[in-house]
Amino acid sequence: MDTVEQLPLFPELAGPPAVPPAEEAPAPPALSARAPLREAIRAFEDAMVLKGFTRNTITAFRADLRILCEFIPPDRPVGEISTRDLQGFLTYLVRERGRPCKPKSYARRLTTLKVFFGWLYEEGTLPHDPAAPLVHQPAYTPLPRVLSDGQIAQVREAAQRLAQGEKPDWRPWLLFELLLQTGIKKTECMNIHLADIDITHPEGPALHIRYSQVRQKYKERTLKLPAEIVTLLREYRAQYQPAEHLFECTARNLEYVLNHLAELAGIDGGISFEMMRWTAALRDYRAGMDEAALRRKLGLSKLRWRETLEKLQRLAEPAL
Repeated sequence: MDTVEQLPLFPELAGPPAVPPAEEAPAPPALSARAPLREAIRAFEDAMVLKGFTRNTITAFRADLRILCEFIPPDRPVGEISTRDLQGFLTYLVRERGRPCKPKSYARRLTTLKVFFGWLYEEGTLPHDPAAPLVHQPAYTPLPRVLSDGQIAQVREAAQRLAQGEKPDWRPWLLFELLLQTGIKKTECMNIHLADIDITHPEGPALHIRYSQVRQKYKERTLKLPAEIVTLLREYRAQYQPAEHLFECTARNLEYVLNHLAELAGIDGGISFEMMRWTAALRDYRAGMDEAALRRKLGLSKLRWRETLEKLQRLAEPAL
């Protein structure tokens, strides 16, 4: 008797016929030492994404490797790139490229070489890592200019002459002392309201540094002022009659005031807000102020403070 195929009782619920599983796509062929540099870079970019590198890191490494292709032809096999080639590239960055390479950029580009060629070695593409012998050099940025104690005395004398001359001007003396005692930034100086200076504070005159943006609230702080600054403040207000802000002029105007003081005091190179900020910080550091207190006085984050402290330590070293 012939076997009759049993039809499903409810064909609409039977579902589609089974489909055999699709075959997995073949893995891309492994890189070989004969692969061109540009191909290796493309593979490295894919690997960075898979490894979870941040977008900023990928962008920076990609840009660095693009510069490498300015020095080494992108069609050159990666297996032919030697340590000597990479050392030549580092020299090219500093001396031959025609664009300044800041110490931090140089250090990052060296890191890029080490990560890229280290990855090629770990993947088995290269029998050895040509970037391994490259040595990181300390990337010291130039130290900021500061005023010496003798120069501070010279500027004070010049400011006093301006305040007590035939045509008295108290603004230079007040500005100089305010920056020297507080180390505030130019923007903070320009934002000082008259109400931010409290001469009735129980612990002595004080300056309140305020920020309107929520994300910058951590920079707000109260800074002590020397008692002598009250006299300068009163004379200045009597002369200039500010209505709302302490300095009701442009920042450029105050920069001119500082440079005029430098000229009168014989300070070559002028005086800037940044120079005054570093001078104030160095004086406090040399005086033994607690590092955490100095960081708060300057309104710096813990991350920014690391770099600042390193520079202060170098500035405080005795001159040889």
